[in-house]
Amino acid sequence: MGFLDNSGDIILDAVLTDTGRFRLAKGDGSFKISKFALCDDEIDYSLYNKDHANGSAYYDLEILQSPVMEAFTNNGSMMKSKLLSISRTNLLYLPILKLNNNAPDASLTTLDSVSTFVVAVDADTEANSTGGLNASQTNGVLAGESLNSPSHIRIDQGLNTSEIPPSFTIDSDLAETAYIVEIDNRLGRIAHPTKTSLADPSFIDDDNIASYYLTLNDSGYVSSNESTSTSTQDNTQVITGPRGTILKFRIQASLELNTSTYLFDLIGGTGTVSINRSTDNGPVASSFTNYIDTIVRVTGATTGYSLDIPVRFVKKA
Repeated sequence: MGFLDNSGDIILDAVLTDTGRFRLAKGDGSFKISKFALCDDEIDYSLYNKDHANGSAYYDLEILQSPVMEAFTNNGSMMKSKLLSISRTNLLYLPILKLNNNAPDASLTTLDSVSTFVVAVDADTEANSTGGLNASQTNGVLAGESLNSPSHIRIDQGLNTSEIPPSFTIDSDLAETAYIVEIDNRLGRIAHPTKTSLADPSFIDDDNIASYYLTLNDSGYVSSNESTSTSTQDNTQVITGPRGTILKFRIQASLELNTSTYLFDLIGGTGTVSINRSTDNGPVASSFTNYIDTIVRVTGATTGYSLDIPVRFVKKA
């Protein structure tokens, strides 16, 4: 749908989500627009010119006239930078999500000079043997079959500023109490950070992207960050100001990655990789002929702040 206002300067291009189009096609009355989202993808705010010779009416003219792509429904490509409305005018800082590499068992590993989390997709790849990753003792390596590795992914939320000490409590309307975790359902599922149980996906879209809605009520996944120590006093903290919540999870490899190389051949790569193993002095060349690089996206349900986490699924030759 396209809308053009009377001035002819602003075009609102609105599209339905995949779910919206599905319900519209059903024709059973289930289609009802109840929510909408706005974003500023492709907008370059550096074009704002407060020194324009023709006055304030022209300060943002270049921004308004910037060409942008029309809206389309692929959720993997659109709405990267969603907009947030806050009525309060006294906010100097907004909260962020930050990957915590300092907490025990939560650091990334270095794989071919690239920092990423590694998921060993089967028992051979997990093992402490020739070509194996010793997942139970190697930082940043997740045991994608057995889930017996202490390594996990941790995201901290809060105000990352030294202007406000962490002893202050973050405002309730800025604290995340729920997170949306998105992962390619063909590759893996979200698992508990300390148990072998799996989370249930809330929705799997037509692109096979599974969305998990994790809240404070989901024991073990989301918890309040009660630490009031500074980053100097407690080096496991990565948020320097008032802190909100912590999200922790692991990843279990899919059955298809565990039992075959089909997806590795289809969307992955091949070659020998080098990884830093905890039990060795320096990197070890391991004969992984199969790997898939992907992104796990975490979005705060309150603020819409999102964070992309690099993940590599590997399978021993």
